[in-house]
Amino acid sequence: MDKKANVIDTEAILKKYWHYDRFRPLQKEIILSVLAGKDTLALLPTGGGKSVCFQVPAMVLDGICIVVSPLIALMKDQVEQLKKREIEAVAIFSGMGKREIDIALDNCVYGKIKFLYLSPERLQTELLQERAKKMKISLLAIDEAHCISQWGYDFRPPYLEIANFRKLFPKVPCLALTATATPEVQADIQEKLQFPKPNLFQKSFARPNLSYSVFRLENKEKKLIEILQKVKGSAVVYAQTRLRTKQISDLLNKNGINSDFYHAGLPFEERSRKQNDWVGNRKRVIVATNAFGMGIDKPDVRVVVHIDLPQTLEAYYQEAGRAGRDEKMAYAVALYHPADLTDLRKKIAQNYPETAFIKTIYQRLANFYNIAVGSYQLAEVDFDLQRFCQNYQLKTIETYNSIKQLEQQGFIQLNETFFQPSKLHFICNQSELYAFQIAHANLDHFIKTILRTYGGELFQQFVRISESQLATLLKTDVQSIGRYLDYLQKSNIVVYTPQKDQPQLIFATERLRTEDLPWNHKDYENRQQKDTQKVEAVIGYLENSNFCRTLQLLSYFGEINDQTCGVCDVCLAKKKEGKDSNNNYKDLILKHLKQRKYLLSDLVDLINPPSRPELIEQIRQMVETGEVFYTKNGELAMK
Repeated sequence: MDKKANVIDTEAILKKYWHYDRFRPLQKEIILSVLAGKDTLALLPTGGGKSVCFQVPAMVLDGICIVVSPLIALMKDQVEQLKKREIEAVAIFSGMGKREIDIALDNCVYGKIKFLYLSPERLQTELLQERAKKMKISLLAIDEAHCISQWGYDFRPPYLEIANFRKLFPKVPCLALTATATPEVQADIQEKLQFPKPNLFQKSFARPNLSYSVFRLENKEKKLIEILQKVKGSAVVYAQTRLRTKQISDLLNKNGINSDFYHAGLPFEERSRKQNDWVGNRKRVIVATNAFGMGIDKPDVRVVVHIDLPQTLEAYYQEAGRAGRDEKMAYAVALYHPADLTDLRKKIAQNYPETAFIKTIYQRLANFYNIAVGSYQLAEVDFDLQRFCQNYQLKTIETYNSIKQLEQQGFIQLNETFFQPSKLHFICNQSELYAFQIAHANLDHFIKTILRTYGGELFQQFVRISESQLATLLKTDVQSIGRYLDYLQKSNIVVYTPQKDQPQLIFATERLRTEDLPWNHKDYENRQQKDTQKVEAVIGYLENSNFCRTLQLLSYFGEINDQTCGVCDVCLAKKKEGKDSNNNYKDLILKHLKQRKYLLSDLVDLINPPSRPELIEQIRQMVETGEVFYTKNGELAMK
């Protein structure tokens, strides 16, 4: 394919579907590598536009793009975003019925679907592999690619099976994407995905508009209030437990700071409302567990505060990186008490229970759900951790960590934030339905109301429905709607899948005899050692107040750089001591802005100063004085 033609095609598609005039740094180079048929690893920081890197080339190429993702919420969000752009996309994940999966795959083979989102477990199934052979696959995109590496911070064993899937389609290029990967993980990703040769595109992990700060405190809550009073605008506060998110949110509200809390244990409708209130700036601060943030596109977050500490720098970098995506000045703050460091080290020991106890949990899960040896591969069940623990008189934390370790070894999978809306599909034809309505006159109005409300698409595929909406239209109750739909299903008129809003536990392999469970003891010990090192890296970052915070993070991710950021707490302290000078770049800034508008990162790259932080500080001062301003598109412009 002609390279020049590719550039024209990709930029035209970017403009048509995403309404952007140009790509962000490195996006175009990644896209051209994919279009040249090369296996490619792309490292772009949080908010760096990873999805565009596979969505644009997939729109250029003829055929369907298969996207592998471990996160159901992220899959659903991207499918909805693509549909809003009038691009056909579908996701297959746990909780879907066999008929629904069958129709979705048929549409991928015979319809106009451009993107098929899958979990890595789904790639292993014979059904998917046989249907995939009938598809014209143009690209395989692996999101959250660090999950394939045992040395990454979120290893998922099913990712290792992607290489076997690739063997079925040797000519299809692979694009692996992640926001965080150390050099060791970068090499591991390319090896595990069987790249013929290394091909890495990496944007700097540095965020010039993001100021990192660390505070060692006796009273973290008091400092949190002080920060939120000082730094105006939207904010995220990360806390460790569900109870703590509510406690901190209540404290903020009592101090006049408009706040709400969020965690995975809330009902779906409540989670959605809270998230939408925060995204729409009806709530200024959201206090959340780490279940919050993935897939949320909110560029104007001014501050992210960790009042409790994550266990890896990868997690910290991703969560902190949700601040300042609009490239305006933003702040990432970590607060800790000396006792927090001891707690971090204790958690590593808690995360790795005794192997005998883990095997006991596996046996009890099988007993709890009456799963026989040799059955239930990729079958999912509703999972209530508290009820399970009460039933067997188990300690909650030890049990939860055992389940996570079973997940790490590939035996089960736990989807903790799960919501599946009710769906309906008519499986009869029009004449059969008409005959049924004649024979069941009492259901005629009910059926006509469904068809008027949701349309003829019901005959082609599963459609989301709302029992409460139907109940309002028909002046009845939700329970009656459910009974009518159940009757239609028993009569082979529809397939009806009621709403689910519980964590889903999936048996990723066939049920094994507990005594035959192939437990990898060496891997278990290696991961415990590696996780201990990761915790020590977090502690080292918190306690090192002599070295630029950005350079500490860059060093961890293997990026060599000796240019201090100038805006973190360490650099600002040194400036106060007179160890840094300040250059005035005002004339140069105004000269370029007279020509056109620029994104902050593009203007900094263009000027390429000896000290990038000093240039950014000069721009910030000019914004404050009104000499320059940010447009609605986040570009710098002159008054």
